Amino acid sequence: DIMDLYNLGQRDFGENKVQDMVSKYEDLPKDIRWHFIGHLQRNKVKYLVGKAFLIHSVDSKRLLEQIENEYSKANLTANILLEVNVADEESKFGYSCNNVMDDLEYISTLKHVNVKGLMTVAPYTINPEENRKIFQKLRQLSVDIMKKKYDNINMEFLSMGMTGDYEVAISEGATHVRVGTGIFGERNYNK
Repeated sequence: DIMDLYNLGQRDFGENKVQDMVSKYEDLPKDIRWHFIGHLQRNKVKYLVGKAFLIHSVDSKRLLEQIENEYSKANLTANILLEVNVADEESKFGYSCNNVMDDLEYISTLKHVNVKGLMTVAPYTINPEENRKIFQKLRQLSVDIMKKKYDNINMEFLSMGMTGDYEVAISEGATHVRVGTGIFGERNYNK
């Protein structure tokens, strides 16, 4: 399925499990830009070094420290997005809108991490319009962060919106949407 899209010119693909991304990285063309979009555990960061074009789901200072450590060993720089739990859902990972601001000064000191923007996972809803306020809030947060003018932190990307609400997300400024289910169908993890 990936090769069908690749042959049509698509080069950006997302994966939410480290082992799946690493396996696909090894098996598929090297000009694919792999986006890691799932929850990232600190002990798995080392497997993404040199393979992930963009890590969308950086949700804590401890994870940032691990990324800095692993990427410094390889003398590479990780391009990341800070995951923000805009809706404050207990079942989701991410910084709160308030505490993401607390780590910006620390992040600006990292030599092997470049923040390229923000990511959020909005609540599942039947009516995509219900998530508009979530996307607006993330976009406003990105504007507020840019005003601070920290080193190695820019807000080039907003990763927000999924198969059910990507059109609303795009209208609110999304640069990246996660629409795998809409393209490939529901994932079968029992294969």
